Amino acid sequence: MVTREVGPSRAGDAHTSDHPEPARLPSLTGLRIVAAMLVFTTHILFYTRLVPGDTGDDLRETFALFGSYGVGFFFILSGFVLTWTARSGDTTGSFWRRRLAKIGPMHVVTFGLAALFVLETDRPTRLVDWLASGSMQQAWFPDIQTVSAVNGVSWSLCCEFFFYLAFPFLLPVLRRIREEWLWPAVAVVLALIVGAFLVGTYVVDDQPRLAAFGVSGEVSFDQVWFVYFFPPVRALEFVLGILLAKVVAAGRWPRIGLVPAFGLAVVGYVLTQYEPYLAGTAGVATVWTAPLIAAAAVADRQRTASVFRKPTMIYLGEISFAFYMVHWIVIMQTAEFIGPTRTFSSWVNALLILAVLGAALACSAFLYWCVETPLVRRFGRHRPKAKNTNPRTAPPARSEGDRVPN
Repeated sequence: MVTREVGPSRAGDAHTSDHPEPARLPSLTGLRIVAAMLVFTTHILFYTRLVPGDTGDDLRETFALFGSYGVGFFFILSGFVLTWTARSGDTTGSFWRRRLAKIGPMHVVTFGLAALFVLETDRPTRLVDWLASGSMQQAWFPDIQTVSAVNGVSWSLCCEFFFYLAFPFLLPVLRRIREEWLWPAVAVVLALIVGAFLVGTYVVDDQPRLAAFGVSGEVSFDQVWFVYFFPPVRALEFVLGILLAKVVAAGRWPRIGLVPAFGLAVVGYVLTQYEPYLAGTAGVATVWTAPLIAAAAVADRQRTASVFRKPTMIYLGEISFAFYMVHWIVIMQTAEFIGPTRTFSSWVNALLILAVLGAALACSAFLYWCVETPLVRRFGRHRPKAKNTNPRTAPPARSEGDRVPN
């Protein structure tokens, strides 16, 4: 979930339109904080008892999959953004360096903060857990303790890291798809996402049954790992985002407005309540968020109204990566401080939830301005590959890549 504000599609990818291409698609940035809040909602409900009793049980049942819905949204968005902002003449090494500059420093800082919490609470953590989590490789391990080790949300960075490694090789292949074959290609990816769910359900071992994540013994962790954590399976959502960007750039996205697309995303989440757990927790569910991403991009491209383009939404979207990486630590520290037995009145619980949210946002702003932004500016600049090595005839480098990369 580490994409940021996006820029114009490159030559050869953009569809000719009556409007010049916008320099950015800020609605996609604003949408990121909505997805991050979905993750926060699930975690505050499940890792604390600030909403107790029957009300808490009902809310936990209703919003159990909010977090996974938000993470899937980020995976699709990541493919869309990276394709939309792909630079002609970019090199694989330059791309990897920029992406590592984006996610690496924030991971190191939040890993350190989470490590202090682990040591303070004596949370069981093996050497393999430390190594896998520290190197952003934990999602490759079909072990519940390893994938959630140290900073419990950082497993998604392992998936993103895999996406980034694959992107320079995926994009040239997918760019060869002719415009009239884009929608059939989307249909193939959707079929593969459903296929992954079927493999997870009927092929992966369903024993021993898992009594965590609100599953109540329906499936095994191996099944959950395959559809939810396993990077190649989650890469299907990333590829879907790549194809969506090509569809939008080619002007082949249907006339689905931002409000109906948002409604589809809401309906999609409601449907997860009635689907098998393995379908509701990963790609089969989160494909319902894909129209919202495409519609938001079209809204910015055509300069139509978008609430997600408001300055406050954009700013919150900009700090959302830091928020995602730090909020779990703040929640767990709060739960540890309160303890498992203390209870409060309803209004105190509400104030505590707001305080946790405020603390997470404050930490996010600090990390964004003091860690993410300066290091991305220092190490994340785009350095175009020189086409002419003769200094007398080579054109000057364009300033386009000198801004903070997405």
